Amino acid sequence: MSAPSSLATKPRLSLAQIINMSVGFFGIQFAFGLQNANVSRIFQTLGASVESIPVLWIAAPITGLLIQPLIGHFSDKTWLGKWGRRRPYFMLGSIFAALALFIFPNVGGLWMAAIMLWMLDAAINVSMEPFRAFVGDMLPDSQRTTGFAMQSFFIGLGAVISSLLPYILTKLGVANEAAEGVIPDSIKISFVTGAVVFLTAIAYTVFTTKEYSPQQLKSFGEIDAINEVNIKTPAKKFYNKGIWWLVAGLVLSAILYYNNLNNEQPLEKELYILSLGIAAFGLFQILAGLLHRGNKSSGFVEIMDDLNFLPDTMKKLAVVQFFSWFALFAMWIYTTSALSQHLSGTTDPTSKAYNDMGNWVGVLFGAYNLFAAVLAFLLPVLAKKFSRPVTHMIALIAGGLGLISFYFIKNEDWLLLSMVGVGFAWSSILAMPYAMLTKSLPPQKMGVYMGIFNFFIVIPQILAATILGVLTKHMFGGNTIDTIVLGGVSLIVAALFTLRIKDK
Repeated sequence: MSAPSSLATKPRLSLAQIINMSVGFFGIQFAFGLQNANVSRIFQTLGASVESIPVLWIAAPITGLLIQPLIGHFSDKTWLGKWGRRRPYFMLGSIFAALALFIFPNVGGLWMAAIMLWMLDAAINVSMEPFRAFVGDMLPDSQRTTGFAMQSFFIGLGAVISSLLPYILTKLGVANEAAEGVIPDSIKISFVTGAVVFLTAIAYTVFTTKEYSPQQLKSFGEIDAINEVNIKTPAKKFYNKGIWWLVAGLVLSAILYYNNLNNEQPLEKELYILSLGIAAFGLFQILAGLLHRGNKSSGFVEIMDDLNFLPDTMKKLAVVQFFSWFALFAMWIYTTSALSQHLSGTTDPTSKAYNDMGNWVGVLFGAYNLFAAVLAFLLPVLAKKFSRPVTHMIALIAGGLGLISFYFIKNEDWLLLSMVGVGFAWSSILAMPYAMLTKSLPPQKMGVYMGIFNFFIVIPQILAATILGVLTKHMFGGNTIDTIVLGGVSLIVAALFTLRIKDK
């Protein structure tokens, strides 16, 4: 719906202002980079078996699944004077994340480390979720591609530096080994550094960027009232939908249980996360029906109602996100084993060849993040020349071909060329879907829909963690390079689905 001509036009921001509002993402990704690269190592140091690590990690995506819509909803409803709408959540999350980063490498038991992972991931999500809505709040549509591309740049930069930090500290003489059950000093100093960087980067954005007031947002035609409530789903529909999802989840769980009870080769237990997750969604729908009070319902009912009425563009982007993130998790999980088996001819994780390849994979992952940071500046240029969907399609095809090329490249050095394509795709995945999405969202619900959009990142992550092992073992005969190729094909499928999106 076009806005009346009497409404004010949201002003364009300078490049310096866009940089200021994006610096906080450097701190967020710095913390994520430290977490992703070192938490499994901490778990193993504290006595966790390799088989138990995925279970310890599963709390992280589930935490994001639950927290992001809640924080998005609350930030939509918040206005704290000069602190604004989104910035209070940036600061609150950064404070708790910094505390977790200080404590994490000093814990003495595995259970405490698992709690710290939950606290750290929850706090990072509190800071991160409103940042996507922040771009939608602050920038006119013509600048949102640039805004999200700037976030991609800082994400890539933060990932590269944080991933390399323990290695750099070791080269500077900091101990990288410790007694059994003790975290090395290189990890401890890295996490403390991460805490300082996180707080500093978030504080920089908070104190250099002023949000628009509710009165200004009203003048732009973006909101009517901060606390406006409009529940569209009748209580009966909540009940009916909830019962269907609950029954489906319970039936799938029963089938899985029966299969594993009577089969010598049971399926992975992580599949219960999917089946019980379906049942839990049904219970949430039923609970929303019980709490339904018309337009006086709770925030939980609002979120469930919003889930039932996703904008059309968001539905189409959800499919693109699903195949994109499924591919990314295939790459993150299996690259080391795939290249060790395919190029070095070993599957023994204790062998020198396997660990040498593991070190090279670290270089490759650092490379694609670096390429992503650089290629982020190409996205606005391509989007202006073609369109945002076409730009995203080109980037995803480049990433898909990059992953598929793993199968054909026989010299590990040439894999750096593959990482250019992967980096281009990664840069676009972090920017273009959000640039396309913000234009289709009701501005008064920007936060909650950005949180719900995170579902289509977390769900493929959980699915990848549960079915890729089955596919690799039973369909590919243990050849993990074929799993990487599957990831490449998945990116190309995602690219084809972008053709359904119209960038109005």
